[in-house]
Amino acid sequence: MNDEAIIEMLFAREEDVLSAIDIKYGGRCRKISMAIVGNEQDVEECMNDIYLGIWERIPPERPKPLSSFIYKIARNISLKKQRTNSTMKRRCVYDEALEEMDNLLFVEENVCENIEREELERLIQDFLRSVEKESRIAFVRRYWFMESYDEIAKKLGISTKNVSVRLVRTREKLRKFLKERWNYDER
Repeated sequence: MNDEAIIEMLFAREEDVLSAIDIKYGGRCRKISMAIVGNEQDVEECMNDIYLGIWERIPPERPKPLSSFIYKIARNISLKKQRTNSTMKRRCVYDEALEEMDNLLFVEENVCENIEREELERLIQDFLRSVEKESRIAFVRRYWFMESYDEIAKKLGISTKNVSVRLVRTREKLRKFLKERWNYDER
């Protein structure tokens, strides 16, 4: 089923649309959620909240592309669940990815301290447009979809070590990019 048909079913409040969404987007939503919350029971709870979130936001929204809209809901709900699980005993991909980004964004507090969230997002988007395709794909898969190095390596057809090196180099380039842009904007 195409995205326009799914959106029309949501506007018509047809409950069958949730099955169509699950078939088309459920697998990726579960994967995003699992990377963040780390256990199947919480993933299933998140999935219910994801479908409710979609149901409540459409209408009035008509998102394009629908996939990004749905994955953003999945990510945000999973992050909220992970935060409420403050006693989580095992590490998940989310924890590892967050630690990697901590070294980038929070060591240089003066770079990001006063940047509004939207400005930071814009700067990161500008940066990602400037890096080579494989590095951009690896970065987005790691820090947006919370995929493991092994998953990224399989999708890109490169070694896990190559993914690791690419991400280290891309984070360092991003750190420099943000610092340069921030210093430039302060003048």
